[in-house]
Amino acid sequence: MKLAATFLTTFILLSVIQTASAEKATAVFAGGCFWCLEADFEKLPGVLTAESGYSGDTKATATYEAVSSGSTKHAESVRVTYDTEKLSYETLVNYFWKHIDPTVKKQQFCDHGPQYRSVIFYGSPKELDISNATKNAILKDGKISTIETEIVGAGEFYLAEDYHQDYYKKNTIRYNFYRKSCGRDKRVKEIWSKEG
Repeated sequence: MKLAATFLTTFILLSVIQTASAEKATAVFAGGCFWCLEADFEKLPGVLTAESGYSGDTKATATYEAVSSGSTKHAESVRVTYDTEKLSYETLVNYFWKHIDPTVKKQQFCDHGPQYRSVIFYGSPKELDISNATKNAILKDGKISTIETEIVGAGEFYLAEDYHQDYYKKNTIRYNFYRKSCGRDKRVKEIWSKEG
């Protein structure tokens, strides 16, 4: 019994050490409804957390009511924390492209207005280069002729209210109804299934 307890303690300590030693980084993206983008990113192996919030404006008073009314310059956004040993920034950006409609301006799917625009908020010159390279690769491929997604320097990320976090888990029926009626998955499939 003592040996089993020692083994279990050692296993737990090694797990904690491995988790603590993981190299973490964050990235911020906007792609329409933050509930949907958060749900998509949380399915990607290597993503540790995805949090809904607001980016794109300097007003610290970002609230859902203010942002959704269009009275600020914020966009509904998601902050992704990921394990850099399992996931590269380039992979993250390429995943983002395949979960939005980059061909439209100031909207995504059924949500209209600048607060629903698509944006890559880069945090370093390297991230800017990667973001532009992935955009150029998509355009060079020729299946999409115009990309309206903005690529801008990251500013403050303001965490959305608690009830928006993991909305797709807390309110599954309402979330699934919204996502389907908004046509997000259908439109994404139309755009990206054109690839050979």
